[in-house]
Amino acid sequence: MPHSPVSPARAQAVPFAEFVALIALLMALTALSIDIMLVALPDIVRSYGVTGANDRQLVVTAYMLGFATGQPFHGPLSDRFGRKPVLAVGLVIFAIGSLCAAVAPSFATMLAARALQGFGAAAPRIVAIAIVRDRFVGREMARVMSFAMMIFIIVPVIAPALGEGILHLGAWPWIFGVLFLAAVTAFAWSMLRLTETRPAEDRMPLSGTALGHAFGKVVGNRVTLGYTVAMGFMFGGLLSYVGSAQQIFVDVYELGDLFPLAFGSIAAVMALASLTNARLVGRLGMRRVSHTALLAQVAACAVVAVLGFPEQPPLIALGAFMSVIFFCFGLIAPNFNAMAMEPLGHVAGMGSSFIGFYTTAAGAFVGWLIGQSFDGTVRPLTIGFACLGVLALLTVLATERGKLMQPHHGP
Repeated sequence: MPHSPVSPARAQAVPFAEFVALIALLMALTALSIDIMLVALPDIVRSYGVTGANDRQLVVTAYMLGFATGQPFHGPLSDRFGRKPVLAVGLVIFAIGSLCAAVAPSFATMLAARALQGFGAAAPRIVAIAIVRDRFVGREMARVMSFAMMIFIIVPVIAPALGEGILHLGAWPWIFGVLFLAAVTAFAWSMLRLTETRPAEDRMPLSGTALGHAFGKVVGNRVTLGYTVAMGFMFGGLLSYVGSAQQIFVDVYELGDLFPLAFGSIAAVMALASLTNARLVGRLGMRRVSHTALLAQVAACAVVAVLGFPEQPPLIALGAFMSVIFFCFGLIAPNFNAMAMEPLGHVAGMGSSFIGFYTTAAGAFVGWLIGQSFDGTVRPLTIGFACLGVLALLTVLATERGKLMQPHHGP
C-alpha cells in the first residue's frame, strides 16, 4: 500500500499540480543548462580557437563537476537553515554564473563560469529532493518524482531546438541569457509560492558531531548506500550519451539540423516511462517496477553484445536501442531515488546531498571516460551502457541479498 504524506506543512502547501510543476522546474535547471548547449558546442569551441576534437565535451563536464561539488554543501545547510534560504542563494549563484559565462574572455574562464553555474544549480536539485521527502515517503514519493520527471524531461526534448532557435537569432552567449532568465523565474516562483518544509524545531546544528551523526546514518544504511551506488552507474550511462550525442548524430550520422529532433525524440521516451511509472508504482511497488526495468536494460545490451557491438548500426536500430535504454531509465531512476531516500526522513538534506553528490560525481566521471573514448563510432557508448547496466544489477543484487522484486523488510 502507498505510504501517506508525513509533513504537517502539507495543509498549507501549494496545490499538488503546482507543487509538482515547481519541483520539476527546479530539477530541470540542470537538464536545461546541459541540453540547450549541445547545438552550440561547435560554435563555442570555434570562437575560442579550441582545436581538440573532444574538448567541446568539457563545456558539459565543467558544469557537472561544479554541480557535484556543490551538492555536499547545500543539503546540510538546508537541514540547518531551512530549504528556502539555501534554494534562494543557489539560484542567485546560478544566475551569476550564467552572466559570467556569457561574457567570458577565454575558454578557461568560460569553463570556470560553467562550474559556478553547476555549483549554484546543485541547490535547487538537492533542496527539491529534500522538500519532496519532507512531504512524502515510499511509493508516494516515487509517484511524485515520476510526475516531476515527466515534466522536466520535456526540457531535453525542447532544449536543443530552443538552443538552435537562439543561435538563429544571435550568437551563443545569448543562450546563457536564457539560462539567467530561467533562474530568475525559478527564484520568483519558489520564493513567492513555496512553503518552508523544514520546521525550525527540526533543524540540525552544523556542529561536527551532528554532521557526523547524520552522515553516518546516511552511509550506514545498506539500502541507501546500495541504491546510491547503483544510481551512479545509471547516471554514468546517461551522461556519456549526453556528452557525445552531438558528435554521434551530427558527425557519425550526419543529421545536421535534424539533431535536435533525434535527441528530443529519444529523450521523450523517458517522459513516457515516468508517466508509466507513476501509474504502476502504487500497485506493483518500487522494487518490482525498477528491478524489472533494470533486467530489461541488461537484456537489451546483451542483444547488442551478441551482434558484436556494431560500430555504426542503422540509425533506426540505434534509436530503438537508445529508446529501450531510456525507457528503462525512466522506470529506474525515480524508484531508486525514493528507495535510497526513504530511510532518511530526519536527515533528508544530508541524504539528498550524499546521494546527489555521489551519483553526479560518479556519473560525470564515468560519462567523461566513455565520452572521451569516442572514436567516430557508437561502439564505446554501447559497450559503456552494457558494462554499467551489469554493474548496476550486481549492486542491486548485493543490496537486496540476491532477491529481486521483493518487498523490503528490516534495516
